[in-house]
Amino acid sequence: MKYANKGELTVFDCETTSAVAATASGRATHADILCFSHLRWRFVFQRPQHLMTRFARERRVFFVEEPLFDAAAPRLDLEITEGVHVVVPHLPPGDASDGGFATQRQLIRELLKEQGSRAPIVWLYTPLALPLVDNEAESIIIYDCMDELSAFMGASPVLVQRERDLLQRAHLVFTGGESLYEAKRARHPRVFLFPSSVDVAHFSAARQPQPEPTDQRSIPHPRLGFCGVIDERMDLELVASVAKRHADWHFVMVGPVVKIDPASLPTGANLHYLGLKAYAELPAYLAGWDVALLPFARNEATRFISPTKTPEYLAAALPVVSTAVPDVVRPYGERRLVHIASSPSEFAAAIATALNGERDSWLRDVDQLLATMSWDRTWSAMNRLIDQAIGQHRATAQADRVSRPLSTRAVAAEYGLS
Repeated sequence: MKYANKGELTVFDCETTSAVAATASGRATHADILCFSHLRWRFVFQRPQHLMTRFARERRVFFVEEPLFDAAAPRLDLEITEGVHVVVPHLPPGDASDGGFATQRQLIRELLKEQGSRAPIVWLYTPLALPLVDNEAESIIIYDCMDELSAFMGASPVLVQRERDLLQRAHLVFTGGESLYEAKRARHPRVFLFPSSVDVAHFSAARQPQPEPTDQRSIPHPRLGFCGVIDERMDLELVASVAKRHADWHFVMVGPVVKIDPASLPTGANLHYLGLKAYAELPAYLAGWDVALLPFARNEATRFISPTKTPEYLAAALPVVSTAVPDVVRPYGERRLVHIASSPSEFAAAIATALNGERDSWLRDVDQLLATMSWDRTWSAMNRLIDQAIGQHRATAQADRVSRPLSTRAVAAEYGLS
């Protein structure tokens, strides 16, 4: 790996993933993607990572994380990982008061110029990044709405207005679940539903015996597992109640604790918090579980969620018990692929049923549904919509140029003469 310091821009690059290689592979013939995300690349591997790694097969993808206010002078760190250019802005602490948008915009503009990227597709996971979007005439803007961020703990008070502005500017809107689709479909003319998908090949490895992870090896069975972010969306009282009622059931919680005090987590001899694990490690953990859990609270933060863990658990051939989250009830609960329960007594009863249930016919129905839900299929459908939107946008832009009188300066700029 090479390191180069280019003024205020710190760049890490891999010799095997150079601009020349990208051109040779054909990626340079496709519009680049400039993605702004509220989730960091090395956090839980989920929708942004699944999609951007696939887009990076034929396009250059610049994945811009939220800034860190820890630098004496503004800079960007860039690292190519899994084919994606992961960009981390580092800004002086004094810029935190106004978000440092002007500085970030200039740094990103310089990065794109240096990388030879002109008018990339702009892809947003958070409306808060809208001030970073330059008004490039040939760009299209995509809003991939995977969560109702305004309902989350600590949400910015400007999120609602920023989303209104984004919906006015976006050319395409994707939603990560049916509840979000219903909430957004009347607010934009081109809203498309793309529910949580799954890498079946990855998680179906858990159907076969796997080497037992060291930190899970000594936990007795039956094991009831949860994998994901542990935050305000989890019903901790439910978990504590069921764990207390059934001391012989062991709850394995895999994932980072975020936005809540770790001291608030229920404790007991049958509650095991194993922390964040790499995506590649997850099948080995799931292979050692007897039932998978989605113990979400019913609140504003969970009203629109579509947990990616649902199809991943099913791909691992694990029976699933969930609270009545709308996007789990529909379609999984309605098809009797997931046990739905609300109260602690109902949740415990559903776990008991799942532990002793017949699985052969259930698994055939599971696999039939999962066959329609691959990330490759989702990416391909999105790609077609993007190509159509680019063509329509260019045609509109061309018609606008033909219909309006152009000044000498505008003509010169259009043909690179200024």
